[in-house]
Amino acid sequence: MKKNTTITPKIPVHIVDQELLQPLNPVMVNLIGAGGTGSHVLTGLMRLSFMLNELGHPGLHVRLFDDDIIEHNNRLRMLFNDTEVGLHKSVVLINRINRAFGLNWKAVTEKFDNLLIKELPEMAMAAITITAVDSVNARFEIAAILGMVHKYASYSRNKPRYWLDFGNSSDSGQVILSTIGEIKQPESEKYETRSVLRMVTDEFPELLKAGEEKDAGHNCSTASALEEQDLFINASLAYPGVEILNRMFREGMVFDRGFFYNLKAHRMQPLKVA
Repeated sequence: MKKNTTITPKIPVHIVDQELLQPLNPVMVNLIGAGGTGSHVLTGLMRLSFMLNELGHPGLHVRLFDDDIIEHNNRLRMLFNDTEVGLHKSVVLINRINRAFGLNWKAVTEKFDNLLIKELPEMAMAAITITAVDSVNARFEIAAILGMVHKYASYSRNKPRYWLDFGNSSDSGQVILSTIGEIKQPESEKYETRSVLRMVTDEFPELLKAGEEKDAGHNCSTASALEEQDLFINASLAYPGVEILNRMFREGMVFDRGFFYNLKAHRMQPLKVA
């Protein structure tokens, strides 16, 4: 009788850098953007850090970058009140988190761009960078900064390792996890490990450009924002997006590195590690 010689293919997976899983100090996170999505992501990061602390992990240390001022039209989508109009979004949001949980997270009231990093290169040093920006050009600039810092920075626990990008149109969006350079992988008999997860700007440049063209002129701070953008699209992306980080820390491996989401159709399509 002939034996079955079929070989079961290994499942593609990315094994998370051990520096994130067993650090001696809180993991540095740069969150770029404090708008509709970024404000919800910040809340998710606070919950994630709280949970990690309860499990004996040092948790996260977050820097929130945004130079925008709160306007009246921000009050609904970003949950600001009348007394906060005219203040910096990043400062107000970080102060809330710090007061509530006794943290020392930082607000940076400047854009995360080449000018800032040239003057203060240490600002780019974060193991995880999260972007919630509405400009394709900003994404490409951030991608270039992360690549440059990773290439030339000496070894540090805060050297850029991962990039989690959030992007959306009026009623759909995507969240995609990338590695900054190569993350050394252990040998595995069960899995096909992947040391590189391609940057969103390399893998889906046309998707990013098409999304910006579709929503040309859109700004989540305008008076017509509710007509241009669904009220709950930002939160619908933010919390499942932070869940990717939750699984990274809890399970130490990544099978799904993101997802594409359509709020109108209530449909989510995972992006597998391949």
